[in-house]
Amino acid sequence: MTINGEIVEKRPYPSPNPAIRLTEITYLSLGLRVKGLLAEPKAEGTYDGFLYLRGGMQSIGMVRPARVAQFAAQGFIVFAPYYRGNRGGEGRDEFAGQDRFDAVHGVDVLKQFCNDHIHVFGFSRGGIMALWTAILRKDITSVVTWAGVSDATATYWERTDMRRMMKRVIGGTPNRVPEAYDARTPLFQVDQITAPVLIIHGYRDENVDIEHARQLAFYLEDANKVYETWYDQRFAHQYPPAQNRETVRALCEWMKKQ
Repeated sequence: MTINGEIVEKRPYPSPNPAIRLTEITYLSLGLRVKGLLAEPKAEGTYDGFLYLRGGMQSIGMVRPARVAQFAAQGFIVFAPYYRGNRGGEGRDEFAGQDRFDAVHGVDVLKQFCNDHIHVFGFSRGGIMALWTAILRKDITSVVTWAGVSDATATYWERTDMRRMMKRVIGGTPNRVPEAYDARTPLFQVDQITAPVLIIHGYRDENVDIEHARQLAFYLEDANKVYETWYDQRFAHQYPPAQNRETVRALCEWMKKQ
């Protein structure tokens, strides 16, 4: 019998930070062997869990060891799934289709290493994965979506460079298969989220329009959910290094208060 979240393989991974231990994990998700990167502070202690949900698709936006270690250095045990079909994992990346369960079961991987507090963080495409994780699980302490996608249909129309991939993966355009895009869009089910949500977005973001953040806030408000927005007039999809570090520190502090 396969158990979701069961770890079937571990191997040490080179760490850019001497205070953080990295391990590449192979785990089970709906019967598939999926891979991800675990980051643990070497200092003794009990730590909250942090599920890091990457952006991009396939090799674009792949998990970066330095980024995962940066969050672990804030005092978390971090697990970052690569999603199915990536880096030797089985199956194929579906842009928030069945691959959402790779995130959902990433929580079960984390629970084998951390305390009971699990925070979910999604960047860009990871935003849609983070929202689905919070919808499908009731044991999440907080959710942060940074420059996050919340609407699959809007992504198709906004990102001409992604249309061919989305048509192939989703099975057509939003005009031809609107239900397939709606099934990937978490906005319609945010009433099932029980954790507080923090939405971070730059007004100048050309990869994920700020309308994704506004729509998410609108739906959360309508469902009487606890949420906060940190919008910035100055920034695009990627924040400048100094503001990026500052935002990482601030969002980690926000998580620890939940």
